[in-house]
This record gives sequence, structure tokens and C-alpha cells, in this order.
Amino acid sequence: MLETEPDLSVFSKIDFTNGAVAAVSGGSDSTALLLLLKDHLDRSAPATKLLAVTIDHNLRPGSAAEARAVARLCAARGIAHRIMVWSGRKPSTGLPAAARKARYRLLAEAAQAEGIGLILTGHTADDQAETVLMRHARQEGPREAGRGLAGMAPATLYDWRIWIARPLLGTRRAALREVLRRANVGWAEDPTNDDEAFERSRIRAALADGNGAQEDAMALAARAAVEREQLGHRAAALIRGFASRPADGLIRLDPGFATAGDDLAAVYALRILLATVGGVAFLPDQARSEALFARLRPRPSCVMPFYANPFCATLSRTVVDARRAGIFLRRETRNLPPAAPAVDNALWDGRRRITLGDEPGAFLIAPLGAARAAKREIAEDGAPPSLVRAALAAEPALWRSSGPLGESLSPVQDSPALPRMAACPVVAPFARFLPSFDLAPAGTVAALIGAPLLPAAPFSGHTAG
Repeated sequence: MLETEPDLSVFSKIDFTNGAVAAVSGGSDSTALLLLLKDHLDRSAPATKLLAVTIDHNLRPGSAAEARAVARLCAARGIAHRIMVWSGRKPSTGLPAAARKARYRLLAEAAQAEGIGLILTGHTADDQAETVLMRHARQEGPREAGRGLAGMAPATLYDWRIWIARPLLGTRRAALREVLRRANVGWAEDPTNDDEAFERSRIRAALADGNGAQEDAMALAARAAVEREQLGHRAAALIRGFASRPADGLIRLDPGFATAGDDLAAVYALRILLATVGGVAFLPDQARSEALFARLRPRPSCVMPFYANPFCATLSRTVVDARRAGIFLRRETRNLPPAAPAVDNALWDGRRRITLGDEPGAFLIAPLGAARAAKREIAEDGAPPSLVRAALAAEPALWRSSGPLGESLSPVQDSPALPRMAACPVVAPFARFLPSFDLAPAGTVAALIGAPLLPAAPFSGHTAG
């Protein structure tokens, strides 16, 4: 149900123990969010650290003045405020997406600098309806991780470390503007909101006709959100039941994975695993994934699986090697990163987060390589040694940077030479943005590959999904 008055109880469901960053552009939605949030905290937790952050995208002549107006509002109400500017060259195409990426990066930097793990944004029911209709026009479905007809999630984990919560998704923009009028507080109007060169502006204009499209879109989003979360739980159950990790960089699926009886969830689980093993930020194409899954299923007339005779396929940089011992997934050895200096917090090949406790000295990070992997002793754990070595060849290792790359140290993740260095696995398709709809499969895959655990969701009592 869409609220005609803001539902302030939504704030009581959020854990503000470690403070909050409010993203405030100066528009009506975010300004109302700030006032409502400040009122809630003053009444319930006055000691909570609250920081308002305004991102000046530096795209319009008036943006700096709008940021300063937010600063004055915050000063008048005793709210800490910070302006962060998106500097540098702007892309000639894909500007809205680039601006969004920069906005969240800067918000996360501001939050991290204050030791805060929670960002609140003022997205409304109007924004949700626009998002759903835009995606509906592209024929996206609820299975598209991170997107789809489920719309924006109530919360999203950014960079696997900071939560972005959207407490006003059930509130109309008109209700928020009425809050501001009663408080005698103005707001800025972004002229790009009316520029029909942008897709969202065209959708917004269509929704303004008041023909019930907004209610229909929100109902569609609600149904799709439930379906997507349920699909994620079913995919997570399949991964827990059928997947194992025989070695670093190698995932084994029991042959029963292809005949478990829930093809929709199995294909979704397979897509997540393919993207994770390949280090790809987006799930592989649905149709290609379904075709691959069909190859993994036994023919109706066959007693043995179709892959009793081994076959290999490649999708999303992942080699799928199906044989009697199981279905094995590993990173293909083409297009691996070249040798490069070890850099703290770098994402290597989309698969490993590099962490340096000290200066690494004269070392490079590069794939271990087939020659070095061939010399490794392989434990007898049921996985074919050739596949284990092929997987290890694509894993990161430290190399001495002085002289030729002929002197290899042990893999970064367990290097005795640099015990404070680590290369932690990441769940690639959810490493940057993890919607709360997808917590179940993301957490299950993280446990499978040894990635860091998910930080606790900011909502009390449930997962925000």
C-alpha cells in the first residue's frame, strides 16, 4: 500500500547503532528524508551520529549553489554536513549510470571516513514505479540479479561493507513535499528531471497522467520481489546441497544438481556460480545458461548422465567440465591479468580482493601459470588432479619483480613470506551491489568459496528483503 502520509515507523526498524549517512541532494525527497530522520533520532536516539552528505556531480552551473543551500539547512538544524564533488572528465555516453556509480562511491567514502556503515537515500514510491516501468520496457524479469521487475530493494549492500537503505519506498513524493511545506522548507528542482532526452524523465511524464500505472507498477514490483527472494532461497538450497570446493578456483557440482527437479532455481544458481568463478560482474545470458543447463541433464532414454562422456563448454570466462566425477567449474586460462604491482584493496581479475598489511616490497601479482601448477602436490580428494592444476594455474601468486618472472613465491592467500597479505575471494556478481532480495544465494556462495561473511543487515527483525 502506498502511503499518503510518511510512515515514520520505518525508521524504528533500522539499526542506527553505528550512525547513519543521509544522502541529501537538495531535492524534495532527500530533504524530507533528512528532516524525518532527524526528528526520529532526536526522539529515540539523540546520541546517534548523523551526517548529511551532498554529492555535487558538477554537471550543471547551479549544482554548487544547491549543495551550499543544503549546508545552510543542516547548519540551522544542527546536522553535520559534507559536500563531495564528482571531479574529473564526464563520459559522453551513459552519463546517468556513471553519475550513479560516482555518487555511491563518494557516499561510501564519506561514510567510511566517519566509521559509519549505513547510508540512507530518499527514494520514493514514485522512483520505484519509474524503475519498474523502465525495466519492464526492456523485458527484464525477476531472475536478473541486481535488477529486474522487483525494482529497487529496501536495502543494498555496497562493496560488501556498507548498507544503503531506502526507507521511503512506500511513500509518495507528494506526501514528502507536504511535509516540507508544513515545515516551511523549500527544495531544489533538478531541470534534468523534465528533460525527455533521459528515459526516466519520459517515464515520469507518462506516470503523471494518473491512469493507475503507478499503482500497477508497484503491485508488479511487490510480486516480483517475493518471487525473486523465493528463487534466491531455492538456488541457495541447491548450492548447499550439491556444490563443493575441491581446491582454490575449482567448484564441483554433484551430478544430481541437474536432476533436482527445480530447473528455474538450478539455472539461477548456475548463473551465479559461473559469474563468480569467472570473476564477471553480471550474470551470464539467461538463454545461453538454459542451453548449457540442458546439456547437463541426462537424456530421458539414458541410464547414465549425458556427460558420462566428458564435454567442456565455456561461459562467462568459466570452463564447465562435465564428466562422471561431477560438473567442474574453473576460470578459463585465456585473458588472465598480466603481471602487475601488488596494490592494496585492488580487485584482481574480478575474483580476489587484495589486502596488504605492510608495504609488499618488490613483488608483482600474476597468475601462477601451468608450469608452476604442474609442480604442485595435489591431495587425493576425488577431484581429477588435471582439473585441480588447471584451476590453480589461474589463481593469483606473488612473483619477484626484480629480474625475469622465473622465481615464484607461494600463492598470495597463504604466502609465508608476507603473512599480512591476503587475496580474499569475492562473489563477483554481488561484489559491488548486493540487493537484499539476493542475500540467501550471495551468502551461500560466499561460504562455499571462502569469501568474507556478509555484514549484518541494518533492519531489525528481518533481512530487509
